[in-house]
Amino acid sequence: LPGYQEPKPMVFAGLYPMEGKEFETLRDALGKLRLNDSSFTYQPETSTALGFGFRCGFLGMLHLDIVKERLEREFELEIVVTAPNVEYWVRTKEGEELEIKNPSEMPSSQKVAEVKEPYVRAYVLTPSDMVGPVMELCQERRGVFKDLKYLSTQRVEVSYMLPLSEMVSGFYDQLKGRTSGYGSLDYDHAGYRPGDLVKLEILLKGEPIDAFAMVLDKDSANRVGRNMVKKLRKMIPRQLFEVPIQAAVGGRVIARETLAPRRKDVTAKCYGGDITRKRKLREKQKAGKKRLKKVGKIELPAEAFVSFLSREE
Repeated sequence: LPGYQEPKPMVFAGLYPMEGKEFETLRDALGKLRLNDSSFTYQPETSTALGFGFRCGFLGMLHLDIVKERLEREFELEIVVTAPNVEYWVRTKEGEELEIKNPSEMPSSQKVAEVKEPYVRAYVLTPSDMVGPVMELCQERRGVFKDLKYLSTQRVEVSYMLPLSEMVSGFYDQLKGRTSGYGSLDYDHAGYRPGDLVKLEILLKGEPIDAFAMVLDKDSANRVGRNMVKKLRKMIPRQLFEVPIQAAVGGRVIARETLAPRRKDVTAKCYGGDITRKRKLREKQKAGKKRLKKVGKIELPAEAFVSFLSREE
């Protein structure tokens, strides 16, 4: 039909099966759901921690909840919902062009000459008395102001250039909140633009965990890094040795939390007697922990990955 456009998704999320073997079942389920609901989109995506899944677009948070509920009830699937990734273009100092679909693929900052991220031109329709909160939200999301039109005495259209990564991570939900549900959004893709972006890595005992890597704006890296290490300290089970949890950008540590070791009273079996016996036991324990700290491996439970990556968290 002339002038007809496909409905544009406003809320984005990654859908992954809890069990990797259920990927094909999830693919078939999404195909069947799309037959009677053409307003949601999906395309394959991979995650270092969760394996194969799909990047999906929905009309809103309620639409996301309904699709998730239908997948669980009608197809008996256990679904993990995560925030989605966007694609970046990286030009290295050797002149090579790389398409980055997952943050773990991003080369180190020493090799990167330029990073380009996708942008959209967003059009927000809002009541005239709510223009302030809308503009504040767009500025917080690294938006560049373009235009403001009064469509009537009560209705205003605000236009901003927004990074796609900022729009897909809860922007529409916050827009509805700040406009009491009256704001609406439309957008057009506006190509790729250079950005001051960095790769944030999480290190456990000095070793990077690819699943927790993310690409984000340089100004917000410190804040996000601090929040991530605090959150991980609560999720990772305590070991027999001290575990440093660090956030790093380009090899420079910007935040650190320390997971305290589990305590075991090795002198509990000593009743009375010479103090030197207890001292020897404590020295032996201290030496053992020192050795374990060098060779010990940290086993991250699957629940830590799921709860860390899940959208609800």
